[in-house]
Amino acid sequence: MPKTDFGPPDYREMIPPIVAENYGKWRYHTIPQPGVLKHFSESGVVLTSVRVASPRLVSTDFVREICDIADAYCDGHVRFTTRHNIEFLLSDESKVESLLEELAAKDYMVGGVGHAISNVVHTQGWIHCKSAVTDASGLVKCVMDELQDYYVGKRSVPARLRIAVACCVNMCGACHSSDIAIVGIHRTLPRVDHEMASKICEVRSTVASCPTGAIRPNPKLKSIDISDEKCMYCGNCAAVCPAISTMDPDGDGVSIWVGGKVSNARTTPKLTRLAIPYLPNNPPRWPEATEAVKHLVEVWAEGAKPGERMGEWIDRIGWERFFQVTGIPFTDKHIDDFSHATTTFRATTQFRF
Repeated sequence: MPKTDFGPPDYREMIPPIVAENYGKWRYHTIPQPGVLKHFSESGVVLTSVRVASPRLVSTDFVREICDIADAYCDGHVRFTTRHNIEFLLSDESKVESLLEELAAKDYMVGGVGHAISNVVHTQGWIHCKSAVTDASGLVKCVMDELQDYYVGKRSVPARLRIAVACCVNMCGACHSSDIAIVGIHRTLPRVDHEMASKICEVRSTVASCPTGAIRPNPKLKSIDISDEKCMYCGNCAAVCPAISTMDPDGDGVSIWVGGKVSNARTTPKLTRLAIPYLPNNPPRWPEATEAVKHLVEVWAEGAKPGERMGEWIDRIGWERFFQVTGIPFTDKHIDDFSHATTTFRATTQFRF
């Protein structure tokens, strides 16, 4: 079949030879030190993975440096994980220590394996997204500055911890399925420049962009109107119609969500639930959001059992107890009023709020 430039390349053409030769034969792995995984094959072959933290937005110089390191120590075989970690794949164990020494000399953070915080995944933020509430990459930098000891293994956590940041409620990151998620939120109705909208916006596509049916045509002005009662401030309309503005420096903020996971180990996968409805959007260091995430990690690390993810810990102690031990006030914003929320209601007389 002829090759095309549509879609991703076949992964089998790009995996290291040692992986291809032992495909389906890997028996187990060990973690001899933070950030290092040793994979053992039925054939007796050992593959070593060294995991390094990486920002999501990188320069070409950074990529070239990573490639040069991979060429020097692992025959050019390197990969990026789904959470932006870099993994150097070494088939020669004798080069592992030299690689770790060079990474330390270049101030790379090695870790994120096993019971540790993984690299923080995030969305586009101010650098690219039209509907962004906050700067996702800057917020991630501030959070990891506070939590890097949990990544490199200097401080321990009961289980793996996944943190994600979404710059708006569209959540094109993994926020709905992470242990802790920071989500940017608009809180004011989008503003429409009717004169501009009548000239540059297509009414039908703008109306169709709204997931809640909050937008209706305004034939008199050849524009659109937005219903405050139905709008959920997602910003989809602004991406379709440049005459709509969603940004509000005074009203915009971030929310904190907890308890999600993708893994089906021990319990089924979980979606995040709201913990903190609103925190100020205060760049460049976001002290309120950073402190809130750090506090949640510390409370969970102190109270969870070994191997217990954030959502599993909350299920065990109950949401009432979660709000008590974290000191987060329970408000009417935590009550789910979505039209199809009957599947998530706490239908029990033991609910104490």
